[in-house]
Amino acid sequence: MLKPGMFISDRYEIIDKVGSGGMADVYKARCHRLNRFVAIKVLKTEYSDDKNFVKKFRGEAQSAAGLSHPNIVNVYDVGDDNGLHYIVMELVEGITLKNFIERKGKLEVKEAVGIAIQIAMGMEAAHMNHIIHRDIKPQNIIISREGKVKVTDFGIAKATNSNTITSNAMGSVHYLSPEQARGGYSDEKSDIYSLGVTLYEMLSGQVPFAGDNTVSVALLHIQGEATPLRELDPSIPLSVDRIVQKCMQKKPERRYLSASELIADLKKSISNPNGDFVVIPAAAVNDSPTITISPDEVNHIKNATKNTNGYNTSNDIYNTDSRRNLNNTKQLSDDEEELDTVDPRVEKLLLIGSITAGVIITILILFFVAKFFKLFPSSGNNKDNTPIVTVTPTPSTVVDEITGTITIPSVVGLMWEDAQETLLAKSDKLNVTIAREEYSDTFEKGMVIDQYPKQGAEIEADADVQLVISSGPESFEVPNVYNLTDSQAVTKLEEAGLVVAHDFAFSDEIEKDRVISTNPERGTQVVKGDTITVLVSSGPEKTDVIVPNLLGLSKKDAIKKLEDVGLKQGNITSDYSDTYEKGEVMYQSYAGGATVAANTAVDITVSLGTNVIDEPADSTSNTYVSQIVISDNPFEYQGDSAKVIVELEQDGKLTTLRKETMDYDSFPLTISNITSNSGSDGTIQMYIGREVEEYEDGVVTEDGVLIKYEPYETSWVIEFTPVEE
Repeated sequence: MLKPGMFISDRYEIIDKVGSGGMADVYKARCHRLNRFVAIKVLKTEYSDDKNFVKKFRGEAQSAAGLSHPNIVNVYDVGDDNGLHYIVMELVEGITLKNFIERKGKLEVKEAVGIAIQIAMGMEAAHMNHIIHRDIKPQNIIISREGKVKVTDFGIAKATNSNTITSNAMGSVHYLSPEQARGGYSDEKSDIYSLGVTLYEMLSGQVPFAGDNTVSVALLHIQGEATPLRELDPSIPLSVDRIVQKCMQKKPERRYLSASELIADLKKSISNPNGDFVVIPAAAVNDSPTITISPDEVNHIKNATKNTNGYNTSNDIYNTDSRRNLNNTKQLSDDEEELDTVDPRVEKLLLIGSITAGVIITILILFFVAKFFKLFPSSGNNKDNTPIVTVTPTPSTVVDEITGTITIPSVVGLMWEDAQETLLAKSDKLNVTIAREEYSDTFEKGMVIDQYPKQGAEIEADADVQLVISSGPESFEVPNVYNLTDSQAVTKLEEAGLVVAHDFAFSDEIEKDRVISTNPERGTQVVKGDTITVLVSSGPEKTDVIVPNLLGLSKKDAIKKLEDVGLKQGNITSDYSDTYEKGEVMYQSYAGGATVAANTAVDITVSLGTNVIDEPADSTSNTYVSQIVISDNPFEYQGDSAKVIVELEQDGKLTTLRKETMDYDSFPLTISNITSNSGSDGTIQMYIGREVEEYEDGVVTEDGVLIKYEPYETSWVIEFTPVEE
């Protein structure tokens, strides 16, 4: 058994075991070469030495590797490592359909039909590549987290052109088709039967046939009739009930002949749930009833067989049937679990014989009709006037020789090239064109959405056939959900038909539980069903920082040092100090070396120098003067205006120089004759007022209007010069 951390082929690292089947275990692994997660199916050790099992196991990879479809699990690689045989597949995160049914009990009709359509589309792709799954069941269907349905496990699939007749009924007995239960020939219609059983279970929450053992269940598939869905649940639409009944017909020819036909009816049932459009072909008359032979008749047949040297044609046929019935009787008495078998060679001989007889009878009728009406002219070399009959080979096209018309088939759900080929096979004179392209959330790009004329219409062999082609889902831009709350963003994105995933990150700018961004970004083109990852803010990241020592630094250097470590400038005041020079930081609200949260505000006090006691004043006093020209214009456009305050800070005191309404044309602003009794430098700060709707810190009321003044980004230092008397 593999364990987490082990490597396969020096490439795949085992992460965890995710499941186990009859032949193999499944592991989640990481491919270190391509740096992606994968699923690895590893053949169990008890089967590794069995060449037949290894061959079948590799056959699974060879069958599935050629299939590439959104509803089929992709196969990436196949190999062996020291006797360990493995297949590398796409990792689909999700649950099986079986678990999904068990959780919900039974599914809603639209939900079940939608899942069935996706399964059928995967089957359709496999059948077009001549691959029969032969084990369609809920356990082999995976529903991803995004809602995508994928078919997996082609472990017992066979190529349809191999004409292989199975010797044993394979796959899960509850989903076997009657022909598989008999051990007969399996084809595409066998998968359709199994899908019908799966759809039955999705809608009812139970399998149609249940028994005490596998043999009894298999016999019910061959002989029993399932309870109609509408008897179990009258709310199930008529069309859906009829679709399931047609899928589960005992005779393969009475079922849907292809997955394409089934998909078309499933889609019709969505738009017309109570429509009576499902046609189940009438059952063929059984002209070979089973004959019950008594013990005396059996002994008589045995004795007659021993005494017969030659073969009479009619007796030989009878004896062959008798021997078959005798053998069947013996087998059933020896082992009641043996299933009824049908020799496909007999069916093939009967079919060929019927066709040959029909052709001969048709030629004879034409011959006698021609002879009666003398349709063939005589020639000189034909002295006895014997009619000459010419037989022309059947043309490749299916054109009615009498009316010159054909019956148009359904090509809805086929790719454009396949639809064209299907129609031209009916008549190579048809003019097949594309009428238009339409967006579709149901049909893939390039598929036929609709056709004109419709299926079943009788048209001329050279008529026009117009097809409506899907251009895929309509794309649109990712809605802008930036800065919305998480719930608001999810609602908006899901209403647009998108699948939402989440990721989280710290942010100092975006409030907690609000959207920072999306991936793909807003404005990117997407289609319905795409997954959008919403990056949600977890708020600011709480980290502690150490307060630096600011004492002795200039105010400018102190502020820069706070910002460098993630702290903010708090209140700045001034005071006299005998220790620190003028302009140096003499106090900080948190001591250097203290641990505080990031973005904490630190208050500082700047020294004014030593407080010198003035000598008695002379008869004259010194006066200082300065001026400033503010060339920066706080307004962007001409006509803008606001309340403006210009203040001078000098020696720890504030003086208002201007407080008035200004506009764009007020700048450059010149303020002259700024006087002071101190010769120290001053700082000019300008504040711009803006109106607010409610009270907050720093709001004042002026003329009944709430105004908050905010400092302009630039401040100016001015020098004073003494006034000479």
